[in-house]
Amino acid sequence: MGNHTVTSFDEELGAIDRLIRDMGDLAETMVDASIRALLDSDAALSQRTISDDAIMDARQRELDDRAITLIAKRQPMAQDLRAVVGAIRMAGDLERIGDLAKNIAKRVNAVGEAPTPRSLSHGIEAMSGLVLTQIRGVVDKYVSRQAGDLKALRAADEQIDIQYTAVFRELLTYMMEDPRNITACTHLLFCAKNLERIGDHVTNIAENAYYVMTGEQLPPNRPKLDETSMTAPA
Repeated sequence: MGNHTVTSFDEELGAIDRLIRDMGDLAETMVDASIRALLDSDAALSQRTISDDAIMDARQRELDDRAITLIAKRQPMAQDLRAVVGAIRMAGDLERIGDLAKNIAKRVNAVGEAPTPRSLSHGIEAMSGLVLTQIRGVVDKYVSRQAGDLKALRAADEQIDIQYTAVFRELLTYMMEDPRNITACTHLLFCAKNLERIGDHVTNIAENAYYVMTGEQLPPNRPKLDETSMTAPA
C-alpha cells in the first residue's frame, strides 16, 4: 500500500471517527435537553429534541455508508477492520441513545403543563447527571484512544443501576402516599428506565471501543444491579 493510499485510508478512518464524535455530542445534547424539558415542562425544548433524532439517524446512515464503502474499497485487515466494524456498532448504540432521549421528550406533554415538582424529580436529575458523564466520557476515551480508562467507565454503570433502583423505590413511595402523584410518577418511572437503558448502551460502546483498541474483549460479567425486577409489595 503506497503512502498516498495509506494517507487516504487514514483520512477515511478519521472521517468515521469524527462522525462518532458528532453522534456522541448530539446524544449528550439530546439526553440533557430531554430531561430539562421533562422537569421544566418545556414543550418547545422537547420538540427540538424529538426533531434532533432525525439528525442522529442521518449521521448513522452516513457513517454506515462510509464504513461499507471503505471496506469495499480498501479491504482492511486486523486492527483496521476492527476499527471500521466497531464504529458501525458504536454508531448503532449512539442512535439508540437518541431514540431513548426522544422517548423521554415525548413524555413532556403527557406529564402536563406544570413543571414536575422538585420533590418528585431530584432523583431523576441525579441519575441523568451520571448518564451524561458516561456518554461524554466514553466518546472522549474512544477518540483519544484511552483503552485502560474504558474498564473503569464500564464499571461505573453500576452507579446508574443503583440510582435507578433508588428512583424506582422513591417514586413508588410517592405514588402510595398521594394518588395525585400517580400520573407524574408513572411517566417519571418510564423516563428513569430509559436513562438506565442509555447507561447500558454506553456500556456497549465502551466494550466495542476497548475491543477496537486492544483486540481483546472485556470480561463478560459486567456489573448489573437493577434490583427493581425483584421489588414487590410486601
